[in-house]
Amino acid sequence: GAGMAARAGAGRGAGRVAAAAGRGGVAAARAAVSAPPRGPAARLDDGKAKDLLAGVGAFILDCDGVVWRGDSVLPGVPETLAALRAAGKQLVFVTNNSTKSRAGYLGKFKSLGLDVKAEEIYSSSFAAAAYLQANKFPTDGSKKVYVVGEVGIGEELELAGIPYMGGPDDAGKTIDLSPGLRLDQDPDVGAVIVGFDRNINYHKIQYATLCIRENPGCEFIATNTDAVTHLTDAQEWAGNGSMVGAIKGSTQREPTVVGKPSSFMLDDVAQRFGLNKSEICMIGDRLDTDILF
Repeated sequence: GAGMAARAGAGRGAGRVAAAAGRGGVAAARAAVSAPPRGPAARLDDGKAKDLLAGVGAFILDCDGVVWRGDSVLPGVPETLAALRAAGKQLVFVTNNSTKSRAGYLGKFKSLGLDVKAEEIYSSSFAAAAYLQANKFPTDGSKKVYVVGEVGIGEELELAGIPYMGGPDDAGKTIDLSPGLRLDQDPDVGAVIVGFDRNINYHKIQYATLCIRENPGCEFIATNTDAVTHLTDAQEWAGNGSMVGAIKGSTQREPTVVGKPSSFMLDDVAQRFGLNKSEICMIGDRLDTDILF
């Protein structure tokens, strides 16, 4: 069991990195991000792995690039998860990919043969809805959300009872410029959520821009700002940072980021799962999101 946990942090060729997210964890992660490149990290020996397991009550695991890549489970993952469960460790699966809701991710886990419970999953689409709930966003229809993103965000907003528009419904919309053309935004949009969107278009960018710039108090929320994502196991693909960046450029506004490495997501995960931050170990494949988280 200890050896498998060590492999979860060290890799087996998957480039995974583990770091405690408790006392001193953030400072250490920031130092690691800014430090000059070093050689490959040393693998944990059995003694250090046992010490790590003894001091950790919960493991938060990234999904893309750690549990799977594209539609393939990475080697050793099923055995590692089973060993951690057998050791009595709490597991939470966190992903910055907002294209699916928690229910959608549960389906993916099951399709890959992984035994994971719905309540163990925390996606950035869910984080966006949780953020609005935490900030008392109206559910009486007086305000609504405009979504740049795919079905996952809308599904989580529906579960939270928050009205929304956009998303997949605006996937095929185009703007045919003509003299005097004007696009009017809904003045009741009180928040714009930008998540990964394979069907992003100029209509979505312009509509989101108008809402953020012209609707008083409209919030600009990003599920994440990841530079790349793992859509397939063949290569890295442009991530949500490219979508968020387009709207940052047109609005000259910085978004509130609710996914990794935001403090909101970590605080909400700890509160929902009853976890002590000093006893959490993060397993991820990116220093700038997972380990900084």
